[in-house]
Amino acid sequence: IDLEAVRSRYRAAQPFPFFVIDNFLEESFARSVFEAYPSYEEARRMGFEFHALNEKLKVQVTDSAKFPEAVRRLSVALSSPQFLEQLEYITGIPKLLADPEFHGGGMHLTGPTGRLDVHVDFNLLNGLHRRLNILVYLNPVWEESWGGNIELWDKDVKKCFHSLQPIFNRCVVFETSEISFHGVTPITCPPGYVRRSFAAYYYTREAPAHWDGTKHSTVFRARPNERLRGTVLMPAQKLRENLRSGVRRVKNMLKGL
Repeated sequence: IDLEAVRSRYRAAQPFPFFVIDNFLEESFARSVFEAYPSYEEARRMGFEFHALNEKLKVQVTDSAKFPEAVRRLSVALSSPQFLEQLEYITGIPKLLADPEFHGGGMHLTGPTGRLDVHVDFNLLNGLHRRLNILVYLNPVWEESWGGNIELWDKDVKKCFHSLQPIFNRCVVFETSEISFHGVTPITCPPGYVRRSFAAYYYTREAPAHWDGTKHSTVFRARPNERLRGTVLMPAQKLRENLRSGVRRVKNMLKGL
């Protein structure tokens, strides 16, 4: 990796700092990681499948004890002190910490008709501040017409600055902040194909300079051409979540009494 070139690209990037590296892993190793991935059905038994409005037909396997050997080697490499040191130099973020439990990360598999709406990620984990996402794509065959691109949007979700295909051995790293809106275009691949990626997130104990003290979970937004989702479906989903949360609080209070 040409650290100076990547550092310059990251710091000049719009709409928020990010960089892309193609042919990120040694070719033979990238192939071994792809071949080690489970099928979608196997991954469902190993991890968690999403069925929400904003995130559906996606499986994530976060338990590193369940990673196949090649995937485990990748996870160790992305968490290594040497790689963290490179990320610190590129991004200018000191004292980065890897998450050994891969909360929300690990092996991701999304099937036909799956989707992940535009969002900013949760910003705190056990008192640590989320600072970077890394995504490594593992799709030797992926047609442009199948969707599944990762999109990087402006802070108002009015303009998509970049739409990147999840091609084999492509790595995308971006800063996570209150304006780092990103999402995945709806997936229309044929039956039998799956969008595969490996994700890891990095944290710091110190808060970023722009943090206003607000803790939040994942915040979803509709694209400009998704009026129905933005004005009806997403508010209804949020209302259902708030009602469920309220019911849980009442139950806990009754148990306490």
